[in-house]
Amino acid sequence: MTRYLIPGGAGFIGSNFIRLLLTGYPDTTVVAYDKLTYAGRRENLQDVARRFGDRFRLMEGDICDAERVTAAFARTQPEYVVNFAAETHVDRSIADPRPFVHTDVLGTFTLLQAALEHGVARFHQIGTDEVYGHIQGDAHSREDDPLAPRSPYSASKAGGDLLVQAYHHTYGLPITISRGANCVGPNQYPEKAVPLFATNALLDLPLPLYGDGRQKRDYQFVLDHCAGVKLILERGRAGETYNIGTGTELTNLEMAHILLDELGKPRSLIRHIEDRQGHDRRYGLDISRMLQLGWSPAFSCEESVRRTVRWYADNRWWWEPIRGGDEFAEYYSQKYRRVLA
Repeated sequence: MTRYLIPGGAGFIGSNFIRLLLTGYPDTTVVAYDKLTYAGRRENLQDVARRFGDRFRLMEGDICDAERVTAAFARTQPEYVVNFAAETHVDRSIADPRPFVHTDVLGTFTLLQAALEHGVARFHQIGTDEVYGHIQGDAHSREDDPLAPRSPYSASKAGGDLLVQAYHHTYGLPITISRGANCVGPNQYPEKAVPLFATNALLDLPLPLYGDGRQKRDYQFVLDHCAGVKLILERGRAGETYNIGTGTELTNLEMAHILLDELGKPRSLIRHIEDRQGHDRRYGLDISRMLQLGWSPAFSCEESVRRTVRWYADNRWWWEPIRGGDEFAEYYSQKYRRVLA
């Protein structure tokens, strides 16, 4: 059996990656290690626990807790560590950067120390295209481009990436990094644009679109991202970074139109609001390194958005308790009530 430890495994991408591993690779065992904050939820893994109970378990813990992390490594003896654990929402990082620096930098350091001490076969860091910053013209970010983060979130993720690379160069830890485009799909907490817009539309609420909505993003379906990560673990070269995306982009306004059309809702629900601070105008990834590994995206940006919207339409049981809960209500009120009034 191949043993995986997945920090952040109860979150959006992590839970989808675990499902891919256990469904497609019967010789695999997985331990999800998660703090179970607002976006890391047991509900994301409840079907996994039912179907794969003998090959799966969930451990609650903070990646910044060195003692708890060491205990998780000792108990699991992982061959592969895939780190999905992070604070990820740009808007929240602007309001309060502290937890982003704490988790995304200190937490990554804590995991790296444990991985080094336990001699893992591979430590894989889940990164983001946002570390490259705003891309001018028609250029696409390559893995060796200088990092130019412009939000506390992207800066904290860049710091984590640099630590991971340093542990490879300094200590010989076998690492890889993937930098993904805007992932969308099942189990994404509805603070991010696509699930927020989808659930708002299903509730006949306005869609708060920043600025003119012409910002460009590569919307990638989460299962494409997960398949890319698995291929990197199998074929990727230790020490390398790999961009995972569709290689194409939509404007946020186009995304909102596709979403509303898929739900049969009027485009009049779109409400333009004041743009956020430091909002990057465009991200675009060069994915040629992944293509050379033999990977290619199965879904276009538009298909990714449509599949995601249909999932939210069909799984109200998952998101309605979130939307009706105190945490989301407080966040939504602070962020949008005034600008949508």
